[in-house]
Amino acid sequence: MAEKPQPVRVLYCQVCSLPAEYCEFGSDFEKCKPWLIQNAPDLFPDLLKEADSKEADKVAQQLQSTAISSGSADGSAASGGASASKQEEVKRLPGGKIKKKEKQEVVIEKIVRNKRKCISTVKGLELFGIKLSDASKKLGKKFATGASVVKGPTEKDQIDVQGDIAYDIVEFITETWPDVPETAIFFIEDGRKVAAA
Repeated sequence: MAEKPQPVRVLYCQVCSLPAEYCEFGSDFEKCKPWLIQNAPDLFPDLLKEADSKEADKVAQQLQSTAISSGSADGSAASGGASASKQEEVKRLPGGKIKKKEKQEVVIEKIVRNKRKCISTVKGLELFGIKLSDASKKLGKKFATGASVVKGPTEKDQIDVQGDIAYDIVEFITETWPDVPETAIFFIEDGRKVAAA
């Protein structure tokens, strides 16, 4: 008589709740790695090698840092400050993607529709701590046009102002919000970014 087939026991990851074999396809594989090394080392032997090499690198860095700190104090302070600022600028997203810190700049673009009608778009005011709803109201009152906050093609909010007032907006922005320097305002003309100043 043939043996009854036994059910397969599946090991599920405690971090992402996927089967351990599929953790590498999940969104937070980096968080799963320590759990996988501890509970399922046979599934990902490369992780063990990677963990051993990382530990060796950490020990080497510690040895180097003690050698540098025992040397000149000025060199260690300069190198430590530079590495800390680089870590703050780069932010890691799920999937290993790197997000860089956005530059604080205001971009003004004129879009022509129906051959005669123009829309001036203002992007980047929120990076200076300005509420876009308040800014759109002020722009609408100043230029006696319609102004609204809309989502742009990159899913970021921007202000659309009716009319060709791109060059007048620069003066208005610098007077109304002194936090925005004129050197941080740019125009998009013929597909190129041009400084307003």
